[in-house]
Amino acid sequence: MTPGTIVVALGGNAVAPPGERPTIANQFRHTRESLAPIVDLARAGWAIALVHGNGPQVGDELARNEIAADQVEPLPLGVLVAATAGWMGYMIQQSLQNALARAGVARQVVTLVTQTLCDAHDPHLRIPIKPIGHALDAVRLARLEAHGVPVKEEQPGRWRRLAPSPKPAAVVEHDVIRHLVAAGHIVVACGGGGPPVYEDPVLRLEGIDAVADKDRVAAILAREVGADVLLILTNVDAVYHGYGAPHQTAIRHLTLAAADNLLLGKELGSGSMRPKVEAAAAFVRAGGKRAIIAELGQGLAALQGGAGTTITEEQP
Repeated sequence: MTPGTIVVALGGNAVAPPGERPTIANQFRHTRESLAPIVDLARAGWAIALVHGNGPQVGDELARNEIAADQVEPLPLGVLVAATAGWMGYMIQQSLQNALARAGVARQVVTLVTQTLCDAHDPHLRIPIKPIGHALDAVRLARLEAHGVPVKEEQPGRWRRLAPSPKPAAVVEHDVIRHLVAAGHIVVACGGGGPPVYEDPVLRLEGIDAVADKDRVAAILAREVGADVLLILTNVDAVYHGYGAPHQTAIRHLTLAAADNLLLGKELGSGSMRPKVEAAAAFVRAGGKRAIIAELGQGLAALQGGAGTTITEEQP
């Protein structure tokens, strides 16, 4: 397998898993643990762009703003997305640079705070559907509901707040990312999906207070930089038929037609796997060679065909 260009999407939950206090020490620890597949790819000679989620982190930033609102001026959601892209990028960049040095891989890592172009009239801006932050305790839940903040019960007794999530159309800085990746640098970009923006006829780029889905943005970035592969790393080892049922079956390969058929049905529900399959299929439909959805620790094995779910246009 000849190395080419790859875009890797890493979930924010990998850095701040549910059920654990999201201290910065814990998040640095999980970041260091999550980067082994990236080091493997760098050692193998892949040109790499790394996209990461920020669902837990941006929810925490919103909470910090609201708790301190009587002391300092709160920041809007779009600015907080940019803030998490900055400090999470710093955390990933530092951890990855250290890991590469220990592995004897002479590659540089750079973080870009990038903007994601969206439609200002996207109907998803009026109906918040994207869960962010950690599970809410009873006091926090009651306070948010009293202030009219939309929330959702994901599982019995597990509530999270919701944010608007417009459909991404393009990454504003994709040319810069492509040049840096082509020069051999590992680029951390589109953090948290990148702060959403729209094009105003007079003011040009203006921010939107929303959160873009990082997997969909990763698929767009992969197309824009001419990537060969989109690798989506998550906490599930593959896409499944009957996920959670006693006789669940891992799907190791999907043609584009089969992926589209899966998305037409209700099997994937509205959970986090649906946007991953949608993003993977969109990349292949746009000309990408293959998209892979795999568990975090199996990234290289999935790339070699030994794990995860691979989506290609035709049956290999």
